[in-house]
Amino acid sequence: MDSPVVVAVRRMRAQALNYGSATLADDWTRLITDREPASAFVFQSQEESMLQRMRWIIPLAVLACQIEPVRADVLTDWNEKTVAFVTPRMVPAAGQRVVAMVQVAMFDAINSIEPRYRPYLVQLPATATTSRQAAAAAAAASVLAGLHPQAEAEFTAAGAAYLAALPDGDGKAEGIKLGEAIAAKILATRAKDGADAPDSYRPRTVPGVYVPTPITVSSTWPNLTPFAMTSQSQFRPQAPVALTSEEWAKDYNEIKELGGKNSAKRSARQTEDARFWLITGPQSTEPVVRQIVLAKKLDLIDCARLMALTAIAAADAGIAVMDAKYHYNFWRPITAIRNGDIDDNAATERDATWQPIDNTPMHPEYPCAHCIISKAVATAVEVAFGTAEIPEIAMSSPTAPGITHQWTNVRAYADEVAYSRIWAGFHYRFSVGVGQDMGHRIGEYVANNIMQPASRAAAR
Repeated sequence: MDSPVVVAVRRMRAQALNYGSATLADDWTRLITDREPASAFVFQSQEESMLQRMRWIIPLAVLACQIEPVRADVLTDWNEKTVAFVTPRMVPAAGQRVVAMVQVAMFDAINSIEPRYRPYLVQLPATATTSRQAAAAAAAASVLAGLHPQAEAEFTAAGAAYLAALPDGDGKAEGIKLGEAIAAKILATRAKDGADAPDSYRPRTVPGVYVPTPITVSSTWPNLTPFAMTSQSQFRPQAPVALTSEEWAKDYNEIKELGGKNSAKRSARQTEDARFWLITGPQSTEPVVRQIVLAKKLDLIDCARLMALTAIAAADAGIAVMDAKYHYNFWRPITAIRNGDIDDNAATERDATWQPIDNTPMHPEYPCAHCIISKAVATAVEVAFGTAEIPEIAMSSPTAPGITHQWTNVRAYADEVAYSRIWAGFHYRFSVGVGQDMGHRIGEYVANNIMQPASRAAAR
């Protein structure tokens, strides 16, 4: 049976873990196991060792009671709030911009207190006692309020409610000031990034001929200032395959057969995937990232960095893909298949009534946006951890009620998303491949070029 001393130390270790301090928890573990006795002491027995160390436990216990809870909850909570707000109000690319701004603001706020990485934008003076949670929450709430004046009162109240749950004190007050200051700089930097530019997309037609009139999606995004890329066209791919090519005919006929609304050739799992991934935008990527950082039990600063990296990768992937889409203006399967007799390819036959599994997104086809964004996020995660393997994560989708999908590998997640767009009738296989390649390059670029470890930055 453990002695009272050991029981007490076990309790202190549990408390340290609860407060997110793995280092202090390790100290308690060593006290329990006595595997690493301090060199300044020579003890004759395990019990004597524990008793002598009690004089160190008391001040450490006091310190443990003062430790601020610095778990990833503040980051995942505000990420979830952000996604919930943008999903019903914005198209995917616009929502990704907002998520990226919130995440980089929280990262720069926390990194100002614990400067282990180069800042995304700015590192402001802060003491080690400044509350990381208060800084992150204030930064997130301030960015959201600044971006959405119509909802400013909502976000101000949400921020105040969140902060009210934190212990009062100088650390909290300084954290709030820091978070608000960081948010102001992020907002100022992105104020003229092109997100508010008026839509000026010009439909291609000839005088007097009707074309469908719905406004296209994200036609201004090719001019949006990137978060990390050097230009919107940095990763622009080559032109889509020639309509007279064998590859065009092969991919045309594949999607015509498998992507049709009532396809008899598509498997039950392919149909499930197609409907599952009708979900797009931040709600299709951020739940994955949140689960990964929580499962990995990252330090707060590392969690903030990974969530910022993946958010930026998704946002810049959205910019890059819209640049390519509106540059090439390639036709969607529903247009191509209903006009299969005019592509100068004898191997493609027209189907006058063909439809995909659901409404086609209102922007050009090439390349696949869902493919590039999911791959960019997955690659950023893989670069950060040095492996594609992850603890098991699960996700459900509002577009496939009652279905849950699980993954233990981020590449498997990205592949599932990508190929679902063929089964849904939205993207040709060559477009899926190009999108994944772009996403990989963007995710790798982001993960290797911004918010790098401070020691690495100093060595350059």
